[in-house]
Amino acid sequence: QVQLVESGGGLVQAEASLRLSCAAPGLTVSRYAMGWFRQAPGKEREFVAAISKSVPTTYYKYSVKGRFTISRDNAKNTVYLQMNSLKPEDTAVYYCAAAGVLSISYVPQQERDYDYWGQGTQVTVSS
Repeated sequence: QVQLVESGGGLVQAEASLRLSCAAPGLTVSRYAMGWFRQAPGKEREFVAAISKSVPTTYYKYSVKGRFTISRDNAKNTVYLQMNSLKPEDTAVYYCAAAGVLSISYVPQQERDYDYWGQGTQVTVSS
């Protein structure tokens, strides 16, 4: 059974850092493009960052570029989202997702491209 398990969320002050982890028992992350999405209260879920299956190629939502970094550790079968200089507007539930794409360099940014999702981890940034 495929599972994606996020961890690392919490309550922090503005300008702090957090590192989210996405463990994937039952799924080999090196065979998938991986992404992070988030959903703030009262808003739709939105794309944050993604990393291709190989190469690796990354892509970020404009507002997090330069502050967030997505990476993968295939040996640990885990994907990370390092979040620096956090802002109150980053407050959301963050979801990890896996996309079974053929291209080693494709970086999917649409929810419909992803096959598996985690349950999410809450990130709250106070001002």
